[in-house]
Amino acid sequence: MTAWTVLIPVKGTAAAKRRLGATAEQALAIALDTVAAAVPVADVVVVTAADPALFRPLGARVLTEPKSIAGLNAALRWGLERMPEDQPTACLQGDLPALRPDELRRALAAAGRYERAIVPDASGTGTVLLTARRADAITPMFGIDSARAHERAAFVRLALSDIDGLRQDVDTPADLVRVDGRVGERTARAFGIRPRSVL
Repeated sequence: MTAWTVLIPVKGTAAAKRRLGATAEQALAIALDTVAAAVPVADVVVVTAADPALFRPLGARVLTEPKSIAGLNAALRWGLERMPEDQPTACLQGDLPALRPDELRRALAAAGRYERAIVPDASGTGTVLLTARRADAITPMFGIDSARAHERAAFVRLALSDIDGLRQDVDTPADLVRVDGRVGERTARAFGIRPRSVL
């Protein structure tokens, strides 16, 4: 089985979740649940300007990004430059509070069959997971219609079932409603919604 390194970018600010109307504390709760679900599966590296002490107890490594870096893609490029070039690496969105370890494990196992691969979000237009057999083969293009942009850059779109938590990024209040009853405990407490019973 491929030993993956998973980079998770975390801005940890209210501005990062403007459309959701979340506070900085709520945004961090979502990120922490995402990291907690990924740690049992891979070597997780959080790229963030937030306090590293928030993530290290979960078992993640932390790269503290410079204040001069603006935007998700820039943060990921900066993090990727610090990975071994030949390391199988994935970029995972940090706003997946319903993610379960088994979903990420299945997605990475499927991705390992390709030089580059993506998992689209629930809408099919965005990207939640971007992978490559080598860190230096990843060019992150997260944003509007990113799934199509990544496909044009020779990333294979993975069609997988039973990974709803992986595909459900939370950007709006409607997204939060859809994951009610499936999120980690931190997100549930922060937003006053129901947690999942078992991780």
